[in-house]
Amino acid sequence: MKTFQKPLSSEEEAYYIRILREKSGKEAAYAKEVLIERNLRLVAHIAKKYQNSGEEMEDLISIGTIGLIKAVNTFDAGKGRLATYACRCIDNELLMMLRARKKMSREVSLYEPIGTDKEGNEINLLDVIEQQQTDIVDQMEKQENLKKMFRLMNECLTPREKEILLLRYGIMGGREVTQSEVGQRLGISRSYVSRIEKRAVEKLREKIKQT
Repeated sequence: MKTFQKPLSSEEEAYYIRILREKSGKEAAYAKEVLIERNLRLVAHIAKKYQNSGEEMEDLISIGTIGLIKAVNTFDAGKGRLATYACRCIDNELLMMLRARKKMSREVSLYEPIGTDKEGNEINLLDVIEQQQTDIVDQMEKQENLKKMFRLMNECLTPREKEILLLRYGIMGGREVTQSEVGQRLGISRSYVSRIEKRAVEKLREKIKQT
């Protein structure tokens, strides 16, 4: 993979964003070019998450770069660092591309014959695709949503609130546990578990609204 330029410092980033927003012509075009080139390392980093999707890494980087360009064009300097905003734009662009490719491949070959069953009836991809095709995009989205959920839980919940939600909803991959069972494990009453759970869910809902 090619070597990318070093990311901009926060001061450099603020300078070029200001030039892009306040100037025009060659000055604005140059500032935009710098902001894109110095964030290509971020595109490559995010693209690596999708390297098992069957797409070439160069194609992933190209599509991710489109997301980066959109981020540079629409970024509001009053909302933190460009990289944070660009991550979401790059991710969205890659996911949209993968969804479109998946849909296109299904439309092209959905009714393509692949054999016959025991009775001699023709079988096509439509008959087996849901059972045999691993949905990589959905898996990636689920993993990203879980990562986001854990991050938000760590930011806004107390250790006990987090533990109760993990147990109640089986977020760690285990079975969902009743409030009574949680109370027995933690040595507290079911009603107290219910109050903590309700408070934790409200805090998490408010945190999600802010992101």
